[in-house]
Amino acid sequence: MFSKACEYAIRSTLFIAGESQKERRTSLKEIARAINSPEAFTAKILQKLVQQNIVNSIKGPRGGFFIDKEKNTTKLAEIVRAIDGDSIMNGCALGLEKCSEDHPCPLHFDFVNIRSGLKHMLETTSIFELSSKLVSGTSFLKL
Repeated sequence: MFSKACEYAIRSTLFIAGESQKERRTSLKEIARAINSPEAFTAKILQKLVQQNIVNSIKGPRGGFFIDKEKNTTKLAEIVRAIDGDSIMNGCALGLEKCSEDHPCPLHFDFVNIRSGLKHMLETTSIFELSSKLVSGTSFLKL
């Protein structure tokens, strides 16, 4: 459903948020290992997340990636838009440019409700909600 980059971005952000809740900064190596992602690919994703002000980074021996407490309200939709854009929330299921009620693709009417539900979930679910599940041990990022 999401691109691989977007999946890694969500997982990275959740891991960083969980570590930030424990008042820890985390390194690129720790993040890549925790989400089972190639380090170089993770670095590129984290660079985008920092540019979009979703995560923060500080260089140096006491540095690392973290999320400010004020950003606990960041929604999943912000991560998806930063990496994949908003086509999954607004676009055609088959990727057609001009799919509408008047000129529907074969999946249009079935996909409208699915897309609407997905958009609602992404726009209402915060990073904090999900990372709290990681911290409490009720969910995980890799097997």
